[in-house]
Amino acid sequence: MTSAPAAKAARKDAALPLVGSTIDVARERELTLGAKVSHHFNAAGSALPTAAVVSAVVSHLRLEERVGGYEAAAQVKDRVEAVYGSAAALLGCDADEIALFDSASTGLRVLLDAFRPAPGSRIIASRSTYVSHALHLMTIQKEHGIDLVLAPTDAQRRVDLAALEALLADGRPTILTIAHVPTSSGLVEPVQEIGLLARRYDAGYLLDATQSVGHLEIDVSRIGCHVLVTTGRKFLRAPRGTAFAFIERDCAAMLPPTAPDVRGSQWIRAFSWDVTGTARRFETWEAGIAGRLGLGVALDEASRRGIPETAEWLTSAGDVVRESLRAIPGVTIADPAGAASAIVTFLVDGVESAQVSAALADRQVRVVSVPATHGQWDLGDRAITSVVRASPHVYNDEDDISELLGGVAHIARQGGRP
Repeated sequence: MTSAPAAKAARKDAALPLVGSTIDVARERELTLGAKVSHHFNAAGSALPTAAVVSAVVSHLRLEERVGGYEAAAQVKDRVEAVYGSAAALLGCDADEIALFDSASTGLRVLLDAFRPAPGSRIIASRSTYVSHALHLMTIQKEHGIDLVLAPTDAQRRVDLAALEALLADGRPTILTIAHVPTSSGLVEPVQEIGLLARRYDAGYLLDATQSVGHLEIDVSRIGCHVLVTTGRKFLRAPRGTAFAFIERDCAAMLPPTAPDVRGSQWIRAFSWDVTGTARRFETWEAGIAGRLGLGVALDEASRRGIPETAEWLTSAGDVVRESLRAIPGVTIADPAGAASAIVTFLVDGVESAQVSAALADRQVRVVSVPATHGQWDLGDRAITSVVRASPHVYNDEDDISELLGGVAHIARQGGRP
């Protein structure tokens, strides 16, 4: 058994790669109240917002309190409009290709439905698909006679590109729906290579980027997806209840919404209406304006911090946490080989993941337990009932990492005993 001083020294050495980063972690912590309250490793669930993000939300709610919701929205119309440009700048597209939603699940549902998969057509989904989207896919399969196929995977559990090409080569109408980074592991799918295949074989390509925008470098023109959907609350550090999507301009023009709304459509005669030519055709009129203002602040903060720099820091932090946990006796890394992201999943011998999460919470270390019910095509397929997930962000320092590792080491030594 490793002695306490030796374990402490190992944790200190493991954290050293974060020193000298281009990210000013001390400043990020100063801007983030929650970083002073706990050791927060749940960016993949809902990251800590900055004080400026919270201020934008609260200030607008106060304005609504004084003048009313419609009147307050009119006063900040230009600021809300700027959110589209901020999102577009982050993804490498134009503002008219951005639609705002209340959640990524809503965006994925609305946009997949807009493709109108017909009986006899096919949807190919990655095993990394999240539960909400998977349930929608299975419902479409059951009710509309769609063939739902799980994309073959390689030794690292990523989409097997050669096998995928063999599927696409048969010429069947196909929609590809891929999760860039899953909720259940640190896997990163080869999204750009998948994009090349989608274009070559004329398949619709919908990318779930909820765990990658704000985390990894994203350029939709290089990825080649027709649609990308993401959330605000995770690595972008925006409020809950915010999300947005990229819909390629030509693709949007060919996808009339299945439930047109006054936001993106105009009722012109008794039984006819016009739909806007932009991505906003998929939006609804009702929205949380305060949250969208917070989203705009978070997007601008992410851009100022630098996405390449943030991506380098996050993947490095993930590597540090992953390899340091691997060195603790009784701990097994659950990420597939080659995982290269800030999401780290692991198991502790003899201790259920929910119990690990709760024990760490008692030490003010915030992680989550992800059950197989959130990813049956991944965790269920691997016969893993649940994993502990730790996901750092730029506000985590060496002390945070030390507390995480020390807490896990203690739980592993105890083997679930009080």
